[in-house]
Amino acid sequence: MWGELIQEVRVAQTGVQILFGFLLTVVFTPRYAELGDTEQAIYILTVVLGAAATGALIGPVSLHRLVSGRQVKPQAVRWASRMTFIGLVLLLATMTSALLLILRVATHDDYVPWLVTGVVAWYLLFWFGVPLWTRHRYTAR
Repeated sequence: MWGELIQEVRVAQTGVQILFGFLLTVVFTPRYAELGDTEQAIYILTVVLGAAATGALIGPVSLHRLVSGRQVKPQAVRWASRMTFIGLVLLLATMTSALLLILRVATHDDYVPWLVTGVVAWYLLFWFGVPLWTRHRYTAR
């Protein structure tokens, strides 16, 4: 189970690190100063969420390195799994706030919250709904 978990973390970790890296550059662009207070607050929230997601998704690697050879693999897998789940939830929040920020800056139309809600529903369906349905449907009782 450890090997599978680490493979899953690698995929999510790469995405969140790229997103976080791009977020860090925004504040250094001339356009940032032109953002309104609300957009700047959303940006700050997005950066903090991205940092938290990055930390949670890198956590399993650190955990593995620090407990390797200590005969605690079952406990390490459980904790790493929890960190990964928390990281995915934080990544969802980061993606949501980043999308909200981008769409608010790109357009000030009233449909922005609806678009963001639709995308979040899409993420929830494929990140949590389908996996939970599959687990329920195909797991022996």
